[in-house]
Amino acid sequence: MMLSRRMRLSLIVAASVLAALGVAVLVTLYLLLQPDRFTAMLQSQARGAGLDLSLASPARPTLFPHPALELEGLTLTARGANAPILLAARGRLALPWRTIFGGPTAISQLEIDSPRVDLDALQAWLSALPPHPASAPLQIPRIDTGVRITRGSLVSGDHLLLNQVTLDAGRLMPDQPFLLDLAARTADGTPLRWQLSATPRMQGRALELDDIALHITHGSVLRLQLAGMARWDGAANASLQLHGTLEHQGSGSYAASLTLTPANQLKPLLLTLKLDGENDHVDLRLPPLALAHWWSQIGSTTQAPQLTVPPGDGQIDVANLDIGGAHIEGLSIQAGDAVPAPASSTGTAAPASTASTGRPARKPKKQ
Repeated sequence: MMLSRRMRLSLIVAASVLAALGVAVLVTLYLLLQPDRFTAMLQSQARGAGLDLSLASPARPTLFPHPALELEGLTLTARGANAPILLAARGRLALPWRTIFGGPTAISQLEIDSPRVDLDALQAWLSALPPHPASAPLQIPRIDTGVRITRGSLVSGDHLLLNQVTLDAGRLMPDQPFLLDLAARTADGTPLRWQLSATPRMQGRALELDDIALHITHGSVLRLQLAGMARWDGAANASLQLHGTLEHQGSGSYAASLTLTPANQLKPLLLTLKLDGENDHVDLRLPPLALAHWWSQIGSTTQAPQLTVPPGDGQIDVANLDIGGAHIEGLSIQAGDAVPAPASSTGTAAPASTASTGRPARKPKKQ
């Protein structure tokens, strides 16, 4: 069927009008979203924290399924560092409609796809941050947007720690419940799940976390549930009380507690861990700051690591313990102040730690 000349002209005009409308929509979308202002805002906030943020290509606006900016090839690096803290294939900034029509610059959700976070680079950046002035008022670090991460990975240099990381976090604001849900797999493929909820509040200069609920599962072997509260007044003046249960496949159920005691003139910040089961008991007191320093010395690559006893004291009594292919029964370990004093006092200091077993260890199981 042959189209008349008038019909062909009508189709050409209609196509031209649609093309013009499409171009107009794209131009209007670009002008309304103004990708450059969001990119500049993110880069400015990164610079304020001593970080450099770069994109592989300019941000691309879109309206469907909701207003957003597509980001390609994100790189976040500490200023002056060589190794990036974060590499991500794609990012997406979801925007509220009020921002589109001239409202304040705001982001309703940040989505990051396939990020790779280097724990070593992150720790180096954190250690280089200036100390928080003791007199400065504490503030809740606001997160006005929801955050979603998919297909992420956590590495330490060239070593994979976690992969297939998915994280969903809500808004972090005073007096509002904050939710965080993290799922991942360890380097050996074991599924890991962390779920945290808490309500942050300011009490004078102190930051409080009320109604803490923490749920951790590690494969089908371990399940930990804790609830309680925390308080931070700055520096090493922090406290924490968490109580709940730990279930371990093959070992049974334990009453569990974590207590953090603030530092004072005589004692450092101290973390107390207690586990009480039918046949197993753990009571450890660990100074977190000294323990972190000890661990950093063990993992140092600048010199040969020195194997020393970790700081802390306490007692471990375990009826049965499987490590690799070895099975141990009646294990008892005492360290620090928990070590009994010698029967006769000769001025000789007690050993830093001892370990004994009620029964000799069996031979390793054949694999």
